Amino acid sequence: IVIASLNSTQNRVTVNRVWQGLFGLGLVKSPEDLGSQSVRPEHREALDWLARDFAGGGWDMKRLLKTIMTSRTYRQRSSVDTRVEADDPANVWLARGPRHRLPGEMIRDGILAAAGLLVEKVGGPGVTPYDLPESFKPSAAGSGEALYRRSLYTFWRRTAPPPSMLTFDAPSREVCTAKREPTTTPLQALVLLNDPQFLETARVLAQQAWREAGSPDDTTRLARVFRRVMGRDASPAEAGVLARLLEQQRAVFNSHPESAQQYLKVGEMPADPAIPAPELAAATVVVSTLMNHDEFVMKR
Repeated sequence: IVIASLNSTQNRVTVNRVWQGLFGLGLVKSPEDLGSQSVRPEHREALDWLARDFAGGGWDMKRLLKTIMTSRTYRQRSSVDTRVEADDPANVWLARGPRHRLPGEMIRDGILAAAGLLVEKVGGPGVTPYDLPESFKPSAAGSGEALYRRSLYTFWRRTAPPPSMLTFDAPSREVCTAKREPTTTPLQALVLLNDPQFLETARVLAQQAWREAGSPDDTTRLARVFRRVMGRDASPAEAGVLARLLEQQRAVFNSHPESAQQYLKVGEMPADPAIPAPELAAATVVVSTLMNHDEFVMKR
């Protein structure tokens, strides 16, 4: 009886953490404590049913994820009217779909995948992607596929996480952390604008769009870039803003070609010599700007 009770609790803990990863808030608000004195679940029946289904399905994590993500609750729109937003800002009532900022690892992997750089090989030793000189004992960056492997494989000092991940609320690994506390700070925008990994990826994505657009006009190229980063088509107003930004940056880099050359040197991946440096630098700024858009770092 005791063993059965422990297994039942473990199933609920696992289900609650998976739910938290998908919705940003668990069915039990305190994932670090599901004991007799923890916060009571708002939807007890859903937690119990998912825990039983998880056990009955052989503790299959992929099956659990599919069950939640194909549910009507998860597939709701994330936008709601102002009254519901004011009454339930944390979405405890599950009246809308999930809406929360992605963790740093997902943001990095997402933009690498959009640019076709993400190495999806499973397993192997840890790797050292680009590090910042300001970090504690910065690690020398690897080369080749080591720079583009999933964040899961990044070498991680227990007391000093990679600075870019730390900026996006990654905790140190001195103690177990059941729940990350999300923040929104100006430093996060500085990482997206200046981190070598993001700068290089923005350039690679820009030159891919410029080569593959099949048309020399800016409208087609910008539409391709926007769709790769945002996963949707740009509205006419958004397309107009991007066109003006491209023209402004093109003028700046044409006036300062040495700045364009320096800007394109970031990262191991070489810039495409077939694209004029001022043109590619201007396009890279546009992609970098999109990466700083709320839609890129938020899950909706």
